[in-house]
Amino acid sequence: MNLSLIDLYGTMGNFAKGIVVTLAIMSIWSLTVMIQKWWFLRAAQAQTRKFAPEFSQFLEEDNLTEAIKLAEGYKKSHVARVLGNALSEIKPLIADGSVTVSDINSAERAIEREMLMTIVLIKRGLGILATTGSTAPFVGLLGTTMGIVNAFTGMAQSGGGGLGAISAGIAEALITTAFGLMVAIPAVWMYNYFQTKVDNITAEMTYSSKEMIDYLIKGVSGEFGRSRFTREFNTAAQNAAKI
Repeated sequence: MNLSLIDLYGTMGNFAKGIVVTLAIMSIWSLTVMIQKWWFLRAAQAQTRKFAPEFSQFLEEDNLTEAIKLAEGYKKSHVARVLGNALSEIKPLIADGSVTVSDINSAERAIEREMLMTIVLIKRGLGILATTGSTAPFVGLLGTTMGIVNAFTGMAQSGGGGLGAISAGIAEALITTAFGLMVAIPAVWMYNYFQTKVDNITAEMTYSSKEMIDYLIKGVSGEFGRSRFTREFNTAAQNAAKI
C-alpha cells in the first residue's frame, strides 16, 4: 500500500504530530534566516564594489566631505560603514594638519567600535542556524523514541508481534528521525558557510581600516603619498567585495 506524506501524518499520534510541527517551524525559521543573510551579504558585496573606486577618488582629491557622504549612501557595505564613520572622526584631525599619538589612538578606537557593531550586525541570525542544526536531530529523536513506544504499545494491545501491530509506530519513528535530519543538515551547512563569510569580512574590514590609519599617520605627514593610499585601499575594498 502506498501512502503519501499526508496519509502518514494522519496515522501519527498527537505527540509525533507535535514533533513534526515543531520541526516544520524550525525549518521555516532557519530557511528565512538563510535567505535574509544570503541577500544581505550579496547586497554588501555589490555595494562595496561600487563604493571602493568612488571613495578612493574622493580621498585622492582630498574631498573628505563627499567621501563621508558617499559612505553614508552605501549603508549595506561593511567597508563603507566602518571607514565612513571612522573618517568622520578623523576628518577634524586632517583638517587641522596636526596629528598626535592620542589622536591616532582615538581614531583606532573609533574604527574598532564600528567594526564590532558591524560584525554584530552581520552575525545576527547565525545563532538560529546553530541552534536549529544542533537541536533538530534531538527533536526528531524524541519523536523516534515515542514512535517506538507506540509500536510496543500496539504490540501489547494486539497480543502479538505481527508487522501490522508495530508498523504504524515504526513508520512514525522513522519519519520524525528523517525530518529532524532534513531540518538540521541544511542549517549546519549554511551556518558554516556564513561563518566563513563573517571571518572573511572581518579580515577585510581590518585590512581596510589599517590602510585608513596609515593614511592618517603617513599621508598627512607626507611620508605616504595619498595616491598610493587610494590604490592600496581600492585593492583592499575590492578584495572585500569578493568574499
